[in-house]
This record gives sequence, C-alpha cells and structure tokens, in this order.
Amino acid sequence: MRLCYELDLEESALELIKDQHLRGFFSDTTSFNILMDMLFIKGKYTSALEVLIEMKNQDVKFNKETYVLAFAICYKLNSSESLKICTTLREEALIKGEVLSRRASCFAVALALNQNQVAKAISIFSQIMKPESIICTNLNILIHIQSNMLKTLIKILKDAADGNLSKFVKRQEFSEEVLAKARKKVKDVPALLAKFDEIYGKLHINGQVTTCTLDTLLCHTPGDRKSHMVLLSKRTVSHRTFQPLNQSLWAE
Repeated sequence: MRLCYELDLEESALELIKDQHLRGFFSDTTSFNILMDMLFIKGKYTSALEVLIEMKNQDVKFNKETYVLAFAICYKLNSSESLKICTTLREEALIKGEVLSRRASCFAVALALNQNQVAKAISIFSQIMKPESIICTNLNILIHIQSNMLKTLIKILKDAADGNLSKFVKRQEFSEEVLAKARKKVKDVPALLAKFDEIYGKLHINGQVTTCTLDTLLCHTPGDRKSHMVLLSKRTVSHRTFQPLNQSLWAE
C-alpha cells in the first residue's frame, strides 16, 4: 500500500484492497482512508465508494477521517442512493456514540440540499457544534432559500452586513454563487429584492463576498498539492481531512 501511495498507483491499490485472497491483510483504517483520499483527488468517486463498501464489509473500524471521506464521496456522487448510504452511516455512527466532525456534517447537509431533502438538511445542520465557519454560513443561507424562509434570509444577510464588529473580528463571508441563488429566490418580491440589493452592495463593500463556490469551499485543499512521488515521510497530512496520517502506514 505504501508503494502504491508513493507511485500514485491508486488503481493497483484498489485491486489489492478488493482481492479476496488478501482479505484481512489491509486491516488498518489508514490504508483504506489513504486509498479513498487518492481516488477522491482523482475524481474517481465511484471507485472510492467501492473502497468504502469494502472497508465496511471487512469490519474495519471507521475513525473521524473516514466519515469525512465517506460523506465527501457521497456528496460528490450526489444521488438518492449516495444520500441513503450517507444517512445510514451517519445514523450508525451516532448510535455508536461517535462524534462526527463539523466538516463531515457539512458534506451531509450539502448532499441533502442537493437532493432537495430540506428537512433532513435542517436536522443535520441543527446538530453541528459551532456552526460559524464560512461553509456553515453558506449552508444556512441555502437552507433558508430552499425552505422559502425569505424574510429570515434577508435578516440574516442584513445582520451580517450591518454588524458593528471590531476590525479584528472576522466578518461572515458569503459565496457569490449562493447570493445569486438568494437573489433569484426573492426577485419576484419587489420589497425583498430592493432590500437584498442594498444588502448585497454593503456585503461587497465590506469584503464579505467570495467568488468561491460552495463546492470549492467544501473541497478546499490548503497549500500547494505536492506530487505523490514525494517521499511518504514528507507528506503526512490527508488532502481531504487535513488530519495527520496514522503512523501505522509506516509499517505497511
């Protein structure tokens, strides 16, 4: 697995993971997480899902990073089936008493919204601890848009634009893409449209609008991505979860 990782051979690694003659050989969580991460980066989401299913079939323990990867894969596949998988994994995790990260939950919320399951999205979002991140801010706006809570939507944006904050306190940021959806939603209500356009102008003046799409924010990889050819010992952080890779990888 280490060699496949270093040489960027995700397809070979996938064959090894699925080889029934080697079942149980890759028994640690890290091997599966790294392979899913590699496949995700390459946009091979269906293959990444195969790894996830194989991991579950082999009863390999999921950790926090696994859930981030699992929900990210389901989000990218964006189907009713992937939503079902995401929901099942989430429910099983909560039953076991697992604490899901905010990042994992954000992928689940985004997927539910993409599948027009607004009630489910609201339920998951309500359980996110400290929903102050830029991703949560924009997911909250989308929830209000899809729930037709337009007056509350305008109030949230107004409060964000008018907030008398210290220059040392970071203001909420909104995706241009998300704001465009908000404007489209209120365009048939003249009074709300006028308020929205005024607020939109203030947000731009305040530097609170980003050109990043929600998808970009969700899948953002900090720093320059280095080649997989770099020695494994020099790359110790997962692209997708931003967490240290488990030391057990060194022993593979």
